[in-house]
Amino acid sequence: MTFFSRHWSTYRRVLEHDLMEHGALTAAVTRTIDGWLAQRGPAEPPPHAVDLGCGDLSLLPPLLRRLPLASFTALDLNGAVLPLAAEALGAVPYPSRFLEGDLLAWAEAEPEGPPVDLIFSSFAVHHLQEPDKGRFLRGCRRHIAPGGLLLWADVFRAPGEDRDTYVGRYCARVHGWSPLESEQQEEVIEHLSQWDHPADPEAIVREAEAAGWRWQWAWQGQHRAEALAVLRPL
Repeated sequence: MTFFSRHWSTYRRVLEHDLMEHGALTAAVTRTIDGWLAQRGPAEPPPHAVDLGCGDLSLLPPLLRRLPLASFTALDLNGAVLPLAAEALGAVPYPSRFLEGDLLAWAEAEPEGPPVDLIFSSFAVHHLQEPDKGRFLRGCRRHIAPGGLLLWADVFRAPGEDRDTYVGRYCARVHGWSPLESEQQEEVIEHLSQWDHPADPEAIVREAEAAGWRWQWAWQGQHRAEALAVLRPL
């Protein structure tokens, strides 16, 4: 089995057994987007949407297929997942494209075409180092249309918690994920120990406000980690 296949098998098992509360998170994303669309009203033009770090789109296709979008762009650093994402979305009545690329590079690139109304990122931004999260927020602010939304679904540290404490706490949690084989648990632990840099929730709110965003927590999971933040341009 290839590395990609092993990794994706573990990822799918985490989703299927809701080990990271994807079900509650997806429900919160759906409520937030539906409420935002209702507030826009029928006179507003259809929104342009971007998913940064789309993966295989996991649990979002049912929502995406019914949204009245003007366009949808899905971007991921791992090009191997893009065909899976396109297949999961299926036929939709709006233009869609699937691009291999880095979310920070996208944020800092010069905006092309119309402003983006909806930016979504799920469990991707925490891979950025702390200074790069600020760069990401400032870059997305340049892309967002007035009245738009940035939905940031991710893991965050507890207030005042350092990274090492967070990693130790999360690793202990992973050891309790009985649906995963021990080898898969170690794969998750190795990944998060090396690559995860979740933001401090209080510090990142201040940084977002300095970048021109108004921050609201739309959902927070029961493990002091997974959460959904809704950012609106000031």
